Formats: sequence, C-alpha cells, structure tokens
Amino acid sequence: MNHSRENNTIIWARKIASLAQTGLTYTKDPYEKERCEELRDLAAEMMAATSDVETGHWKTIFKNESGYATPKVDVRGAIFQNGKVLLSREQDDGCWSLPGGWADVNDTPSEAVIREVREETGYPAQCTKLTAVLDRDLHYKTEGGHSHPFHIYKLMFLCEITGEADELCHDITDAAFFDLDNLPPLSEHRTLPKHIELLHRHYQNPNLPTQFD
Repeated sequence: MNHSRENNTIIWARKIASLAQTGLTYTKDPYEKERCEELRDLAAEMMAATSDVETGHWKTIFKNESGYATPKVDVRGAIFQNGKVLLSREQDDGCWSLPGGWADVNDTPSEAVIREVREETGYPAQCTKLTAVLDRDLHYKTEGGHSHPFHIYKLMFLCEITGEADELCHDITDAAFFDLDNLPPLSEHRTLPKHIELLHRHYQNPNLPTQFD
C-alpha cells in the first residue's frame, strides 16, 4: 500500500475512534450510542486495513478506551557516556530503544522518565533537560510509518546516572551502552536513529532550545 495513503487512513481511523469514544462518554441517547459503537468498529476495520493485525484486535483496543479522547504521552530518556548511548533491549521484538514508555497517571514528566530508565536499564537517574516534545506522526511518516491506534506525543529527556544498576523489569532482556556510530538494530516504532542524534546534539550543546512538534 502507498505509505501516504496508509498514513491518511490511520489518521482518519484514529479521528473516527476518538469522536466515537468522546460521543460514548457524553451521550445519553441509546441510538446515538449505537451509532458511536458502529463508528468505533469502522475505525477498527480501517486500522486492520493498514496492518497485518485482525479487526478484532483493534476493536478490543478501542473498546478499552473511555472518557474524552486525548493524545497519549510517551517519555524517553537518553544517557550518554564516553561517546556511547545507553539502550534497552525489548523482549517483544528483540531490538533496542531508548529507555521509556507510557507516562503513568500522577507522575510528573520527569518522574515518569526516571521510573522508566530505572525499570529498563537498572540505573537510578535524574533528568537534566527536556530536549524535545514531538508529534510522533510527523517524525515517522517519512520512515514508512507504523500502524498505531493512538495519537502520541513523545517527550525526549537528557538524563544522567546517579547510582549503581539494579535489576531490569520483566519486558526488558538487556541494557548496554553502544557507540553512536555502531548502533544495534533499533525498535523503530519506539526509537529512530534521528531521535538519538537529536538528543546527542543537545548533550553536546545544552544551550540548544527545546524542539517541539
């Protein structure tokens, strides 16, 4: 499928799903509720058309969402030492990424990324700079894109280690430092090479302004 068409289909599907979700949150009319559920199912079918994942999977994902639909927040932390970057290896695809994940409710952004770094690398850390707030769609469409049911903001932080490493969380199999010019296979729906390059530029020049969008 043409990537531009595929990206448009994903955007439309997410918009339809978000409208259906918000409608189901506020409507009192049983007929309106029925229409919103049909729209939610249509969004699932559209997502299935852009991926190898069956419609039922997307239906379950959309059905589990409630309340007013807003973008989700993914936090990522970069730690550089001696020309190397700290990466964690994901269990689900065997590839590597900057440590991070979804921000949890009641966490501040810095608390969220510190928690993720600790869980995925074992290292206690502190944030030193917010380098970028990125709209995931704008940074992935030129790479061919990955079907994702939600609109995502990526918060990219520079961090530094504050202590000795501990155990990794269950869905991470390893954590290690890699030379910037010899990176391992990346889990590219989580981290692209240009994300690491962006963060390293800020590491080298802390006075750079935070990038957004």
